[in-house]
Amino acid sequence: MFKNYFKIAFRNVARHKAYAAINITGLAVGIAACILLFTVVKYELSYDTNQKNYSSIYRVVAQDDYKDGVEYTPGIPFPALDAIRTSFPQFTTGSLLASYGSQVSVLGRNASNANPDKKFIEETGFFFADPQFFRVFDYKWLSGSPAVLSEPNTAVLTQKVAENYFDKWENAVGGFLKLDNAATVKVAGVIQDVPANSDFPLGIVTSFETAKANAKTYGYTPDYGNTTSNFQLYTLLPQNVSAENVNKQLLQFSRELFKEEKTFKRTCSLQPLKELHFDSRFGSFGDHTTSKSTLWTLSLIGVFIIVMACINFINLSTAQAVGRSREVGIRKVLGSNRLQLFGQVMGETAFIVTVAMVLAVAIALLCLPYIKHIASIQEPLKLFNFQTLLFLPALFIVVTLLAGLYPAMILSGFNPALALKNKISSATVAGISLRRGLVVMQFAISQVLIIGTIVAIAQMNYVRTADLGFNKEALFIMNANADSIVHSGQEAFKQKLLQLPGVESVSFSSDVPSSESNWSGNFAYDHKPDEKFNIYRKAGDEDFFKTYGLQIIAGRIYTKSDTTNEIVVNETLVNKLGVKNLNEVIGKQMRSGRSDWKTIVGVVKDFKTNSLREDVKPLMLMERKDRYSVTGVKIRSEDIPKTRTAIEATWNDFFPQYAFTGSYMDETITKFYQQEEQLSLLYKIFACIAIFISCLGLYGLVSFMSLQRTKEIGIRKVLGASIQNIIYLFSREFTILIIIGFLVAAPLAYYIMDSWLQNFVFRIKISAGVFIIAILASVIIAWITVGYKSLRAALRNPVESLKIE
Repeated sequence: MFKNYFKIAFRNVARHKAYAAINITGLAVGIAACILLFTVVKYELSYDTNQKNYSSIYRVVAQDDYKDGVEYTPGIPFPALDAIRTSFPQFTTGSLLASYGSQVSVLGRNASNANPDKKFIEETGFFFADPQFFRVFDYKWLSGSPAVLSEPNTAVLTQKVAENYFDKWENAVGGFLKLDNAATVKVAGVIQDVPANSDFPLGIVTSFETAKANAKTYGYTPDYGNTTSNFQLYTLLPQNVSAENVNKQLLQFSRELFKEEKTFKRTCSLQPLKELHFDSRFGSFGDHTTSKSTLWTLSLIGVFIIVMACINFINLSTAQAVGRSREVGIRKVLGSNRLQLFGQVMGETAFIVTVAMVLAVAIALLCLPYIKHIASIQEPLKLFNFQTLLFLPALFIVVTLLAGLYPAMILSGFNPALALKNKISSATVAGISLRRGLVVMQFAISQVLIIGTIVAIAQMNYVRTADLGFNKEALFIMNANADSIVHSGQEAFKQKLLQLPGVESVSFSSDVPSSESNWSGNFAYDHKPDEKFNIYRKAGDEDFFKTYGLQIIAGRIYTKSDTTNEIVVNETLVNKLGVKNLNEVIGKQMRSGRSDWKTIVGVVKDFKTNSLREDVKPLMLMERKDRYSVTGVKIRSEDIPKTRTAIEATWNDFFPQYAFTGSYMDETITKFYQQEEQLSLLYKIFACIAIFISCLGLYGLVSFMSLQRTKEIGIRKVLGASIQNIIYLFSREFTILIIIGFLVAAPLAYYIMDSWLQNFVFRIKISAGVFIIAILASVIIAWITVGYKSLRAALRNPVESLKIE
């Protein structure tokens, strides 16, 4: 029986090649898109699931409640580690401190090697950890054990880093590294490489005691008033302990620990490891976080694409059912029952889906290397794994049932008498209303994606062209340690750079104007008690304003000094203080933290202190040489590459101890929005796929309609109908259906994209123009698709049309 079904299916496909090609192509593209989206979603959901205690590991995070809002931080003060271990001795708690953009010099076997050949800038940095961290997290040790991290000046490398530094990982143990030209450490262990799908990109792990011994370089302080998001605690809960109960205990613990805080209320709580990759409030040590709403969006797009492909199949199958009515009638007369006919149609569907599935896997394999352009996945992905091998059969069953169930029910239910008398029509099988509804659904989905694409493109164009309040063009940024070696040579280095023909100005600072840095703290204004909100800080020399194009709108910039004597504040701070006239703050004094009172000498026009996802922060700018780790160089646009080469040579002359690293400011800002750019590209791709599948379906339906209405068209032409009348006859119905689809899609698309735009404080408004473009694009695309086939039908000689039986 199954062999017979296969033969009949093959013959029907061969007999109707055009419709089979449309069905197979639509299904193949839809299934391929679904497979790729499944691969991306599965990968994002797999972060750190390789950890043995995945469901029992938690991060200790903090929430600060201010009078005007809430701030979240994944870090807690350094001394809180011992306090938590004392208060919760039943838990295993490990610490992890990150140091980003650090330099590593490979000294080999000689700890006093003054001229190392190998120097690396580790952009993802390295970590300081204690032995307990490796009792919370499970990593395979190739050499050594967690105990080696109990001593100062010891380090552990991953296999890949060890091979990069020492050629063979076995050679690494016993070798020496110099970190940031400050700490010399001995390699005492090697662990297996960390998977790429981890929010803990371990490469170099140094003992936490080393950070304590180099407190100034790595920011260690026993002060409860200082918190950095780079210092995080992770705890392993016993199986019989619930996080909810621990959070209640942490609430009381927080009251005792932070009782000295007057301007805000800080509360510690546990965040599950399984939420780490998806919670942008706290972030992670990984290169990105992905919201679960984004993964739901990707999943829904995959479902929509599959549904659209199945709609094509249903539409064409029900339309073709009329042409197969006699076949069904004869089979029933010869003894076939409804179940057998149902099985035959489902067999044909399964055959087409199988062919489409094979083609889809081939398409997915070809597209897999390009996944990195639409998702933050840099490692090569494997299409065939356990989950995918389960997903593909499930997808096959779902698509076969979704595409074949209704056509099989319709075809197997034909009355044999009516079928043999040729009295079965589209109306009698109730196919017209269904097909109309499915076409409406198809174009509703397409228009949701079209509107999403237009909004995403418009927002990203706004981001790229937004006024940031400073000049980001032709700015070359170099990073180094804020140490005595760098500081002693900065002034001479600056003067040498200014002698280069292509250099316009140079500034040293703790940070660039717009970054992801959030150096903040409490402050007081005009000798009053501390304000109920934090102030954010950036340190820069007197040329900071000129180099970055910042505008002073009241007062002046501070005078040159190595320490903080005068400060400049931004408009946002003045407004939050309730001061109406900017000039009123000039001459007033302000104190940040426990520092002395400093005089405000100027107000700078607001610039974007962080990405456009965030509000402009209340900010103070000051001179503080011991914080200068960033060199900003404004380059003239005549010959940027030549000037960059000259800057590098000058750097190597002045700071041979440090590897040269530099980037352009506009490139750095672009990286802020990498995920949004990827989502915008994803919308473009899948909107095109949706339109392609819709057009395939429309083309198939119009082709079938023109074949079924050949005589009608001939009669209309004989009675005087023009070519335009015939084209209008075909186009009118589909245009109405597209408009109905738009009415369904518009509110849904508005809701989805308005929710996405909420991620940006600075954003576009979704105007009526977006929807007008979407509906016009849909109608024009449909007309082009319908027009070609209807024009051929309209141009056909009516004499030939009327001869067709």
